Parts: sequence; structure tokens; C-alpha cells
Amino acid sequence: MDVETVTPAQVPENAHLIDVREQNEWDAGHAPSAQHLPASTLLENLEKLPEDDQDLYIVCRTGGRSAQVAQWLNHNGFDAINVAGGMDLWFESGLPVEADGDAEPYIL
Repeated sequence: MDVETVTPAQVPENAHLIDVREQNEWDAGHAPSAQHLPASTLLENLEKLPEDDQDLYIVCRTGGRSAQVAQWLNHNGFDAINVAGGMDLWFESGLPVEADGDAEPYIL
């Protein structure tokens, strides 16, 4: 099953963006509007996903983990889209990134 893919610049402004990276990656830098849901905890946190028919845009660091998560979500009844290039390309594209605390955001 192929997964629909977009670049970070193609993610709609009001999209439901889910960052599937681990906690230390999230803390270093993430999209301000993203929901953090690490891939490693996805199964036990499915109830945290929206229940409407809204598309879910899945992002990781470079696009590998997010493609796998998007494929799994699509196979299980969700509408998931992979963000190709991940947070690396998001950052390089000049899109907003914030870090937890007062640190300068970076992509880990």
C-alpha cells in the first residue's frame, strides 16, 4: 500500500501534524502546532489521535519512521499522510520550529 506523501511546505496551515520522534528529538526542536506521539508508544496511545475524518500528517526526522507509521495508520482505518524529508527539511525550508525551554531549537 502506497502512502500519500507531501513536503513540509505542502502541509496545510491547519493540518493535524503528528511528530512521531522520541522525546529527546521533540525537546530539541519541533513544529509549534505538532502533537507529540512517539512511534514507540503509538499502539498504547491510539486514543490520543483525533476521531474525526481529518487527515493526519505524520512527521519524523527524515521521513522513514513517519512513512512506516502512516502506512500502519492507513491500514488501520486512519487517513495518514507522510511528510517527506521530515523535520530536517522542515527546518531547512524555514518553517517555524520551537524547542522546549529557552534553548535555541535544532533538529536532532
